Amino acid sequence: MIGYLNGNIITLRPTKLLLDVNGVGYSVNISINTFESISDKKEVSLHIYTSVREDSITLFGFYNETEKEMFELLISVNGIGPKLGLNVLSGIRVDELKEAIEAGNISRLIAIPGVGRKTAERVVLELRGKVDKIKESEGQNISYSIKQEAISALTTLGYNYKMAENAVREILSTSKDISLEELIKKTLGSLNK
Repeated sequence: MIGYLNGNIITLRPTKLLLDVNGVGYSVNISINTFESISDKKEVSLHIYTSVREDSITLFGFYNETEKEMFELLISVNGIGPKLGLNVLSGIRVDELKEAIEAGNISRLIAIPGVGRKTAERVVLELRGKVDKIKESEGQNISYSIKQEAISALTTLGYNYKMAENAVREILSTSKDISLEELIKKTLGSLNK
């Protein structure tokens, strides 16, 4: 089984990349979060989950071990296969997913494309208590409470959750040390362009 790959990126799309490892090209499925982490790199190291089926061998790559651990937990849930697991990780960051599962926030999980109410309830039921074993993502230094408070304020004002989340994420990527008030003001400015 392949568990780790290091090589040069030949082609990169939001959900897939072709990785040259010593002259061998590996086609690897990735999440949007991994794509965002590696989009500016020429060489990359990925943690790999190898899915072996009767008719195919599929590689799923993750920029950090935390995301791979969450993926493995997700696909352990009855009814969630590797494709849906990757889709979930493309729709929400690992730390936010942990928070939603621990809090039993079904509505946040349903906001992820491809996840219905029954699947969300099953994820919460089967993974609550297990997700706390996953370590925090490397390089996470933005306070989640500020991020979540800003998104909550924007959804209260009537903005779509996904639009608010993307706008807040964009502002936080350029302004690390920012107050909640300033974050909300800047996000409102970007949403109302």
